[in-house]
Amino acid sequence: MSWPEILIRIGAAVLVGGAIGVEREYKNRPAGMRTHVLVCLGACIIALLECLLRADMLSAELADNVTITMGRLSAQVVSGIGFLGAGTIFIAQKKIAGLTTAASLWNVACLGLLIGFGFYWVAAVCCALVLLVLLLLQRLVRVNAIKRVEVRFVHRAETLNYINTFFSKNGIKVLDMDFHIESVGDQKKNESNIYTNLYTLHLPSKIKYADVVNDLSEFPNIHMVRTRNT
Repeated sequence: MSWPEILIRIGAAVLVGGAIGVEREYKNRPAGMRTHVLVCLGACIIALLECLLRADMLSAELADNVTITMGRLSAQVVSGIGFLGAGTIFIAQKKIAGLTTAASLWNVACLGLLIGFGFYWVAAVCCALVLLVLLLLQRLVRVNAIKRVEVRFVHRAETLNYINTFFSKNGIKVLDMDFHIESVGDQKKNESNIYTNLYTLHLPSKIKYADVVNDLSEFPNIHMVRTRNT
């Protein structure tokens, strides 16, 4: 393998890792451009090492009973990248984040191996697919995960009628509901009780949870609306 070919593969690894890393850094994810470039470059170096070792072994005079097993170093890259991906995954407020970044790091390592072995076009197509998934897939196919919406309100009959009408009008399905009643101790006012309903909702794809929170909060009897993951 010539030096220009080695430099071309290293440069391609830097470009591919940087392209995916820029997208992650733009979204302020734990692993950004530098991390993705280093992972892709490292995987490329391992693949280059295997190519160089294979070339040396094939050029050397080996005994007939000596066997050569290639791919062991590359296999360690694929499995070893897991510790770095795990470092980008964290739990905040009972919510797991960083899974997509961990998956992009694993893909970048695989792309680095492809480039290191000289499969440029395969790496280019796969890089384009990874960027397509990261940039466009969530916009093209939007899935509303099931969440809970907590609503705190007064004037139970009037407010429940408004909430139920709002859900029915927008095609929102109530999968489950928990409730809590809090007495403020002043029986002379109509607002003697404060009600808290916790709805488990399934939303149509055209509606976002932010829209539900904003629309419900405009009703004067509702004091607080928020989403909860658990």
